[in-house]
Amino acid sequence: MPLVVLRSLQVALAVALLALLWRVADGANAIDLLIGLHVGWLAAATAALTLQTVLSALRWRLTAGQMGIGLDRVTALREYYLAQVFNQALPGGVLGDAGRAVRARAAAGVLTSAQAVLFERVAGQIALFVVFSVAVIPILLRPGGLDLPAWLEAPVALFLLLGGAALVGLWRIELWPNASARRFRAAFLHALASPDVRVRQVSMSVGTALCNIAAFAFCAQAVGTGLTPVAALVLVPLILLSMLIPLTFGGWGLREGAAIVILPLAGATQSEALAASVAFGCAMLIATVPGLLALRGSFATDPTRI
Repeated sequence: MPLVVLRSLQVALAVALLALLWRVADGANAIDLLIGLHVGWLAAATAALTLQTVLSALRWRLTAGQMGIGLDRVTALREYYLAQVFNQALPGGVLGDAGRAVRARAAAGVLTSAQAVLFERVAGQIALFVVFSVAVIPILLRPGGLDLPAWLEAPVALFLLLGGAALVGLWRIELWPNASARRFRAAFLHALASPDVRVRQVSMSVGTALCNIAAFAFCAQAVGTGLTPVAALVLVPLILLSMLIPLTFGGWGLREGAAIVILPLAGATQSEALAASVAFGCAMLIATVPGLLALRGSFATDPTRI
C-alpha cells in the first residue's frame, strides 16, 4: 500500500475515533476543560516527557556501546529527537527508530545497529510492565483502595501472566529453539543485563516509565482530575499501552478511547478523561519541538542524511 494512502487512512481513522469520542464523552465540556487547563501542570508534563527523552537517549547510547557502537551524548540525544519527530509524523510509529538504526550503522553494521535500537525500546516496555505489575498485583491479591471491575481483572491477569512468561523465557536458554535465537538472546542480555551496565539500565528504564506515567498524571491534574499515585501507576500504563497499536498516528484516538474507558475507575468523568488524554498528546508534541530543530540542522548540514 502506498505510503500516502496508508498515512491518509491513519489520519482518517484518528479523526473518526476522535469524532466518535467527542459525542460519547461530551466533547464540548472537554474543550472547556482544555481551554481552562492549568498551564503550570502542562509545563510539568512537558518537562517530564523531556526528561524521558533524555533518559531514553542515554539508555540507547549505553545499549549501543555494549554492542560496539560508540555514540557521544549529543549525537544520541539529537538522533533520539529526530526519531521522535518521524515516529509522530509517519505511519506505524516506528519508522523514526528505523532511521535511527540506519544512521548509526557505520560502526557495526545495520543488523547490530537495529538490534541496539530494538533492545533499547524493549527495555522501556519491560520497565513499564514491571512498574505496572508492582502496583497492580497487590490490588488483585488484596482488593482495596483502587477497585478494578471484574471485566478488567481477567485481561490484566492474562497480561501479567503473558508478560511474566516472556521475561522467564529471556532467562531460560533451554526454551530457545535454535542457535540464531540463542545468539539473539545472548546479545540482548549482554546489552541490558551485563554486571557493568545493569544498574544503569534499570535506573534509566524505570525512570522513563515513571516520567511517562507522571506526565499523564500531570495532564490529568491540569484539567482538574487528580490521580492518586496508585491510580496513576495502575491505570496510566493501561492507557499508554493502547498507543502501541499502529492503527492511527501518534496513538491519537486510541489513547483517548482507552482513557475514557479506564480513567473513570479513578473517579474522572468521561469528558475529563478525554481532556486529559488530549492534553497529554499536546504535551508530547511540544516535547518533540527540539527534534524539529535537530531535523533542520541535520538537513542543512547534509540533505541526503535524513
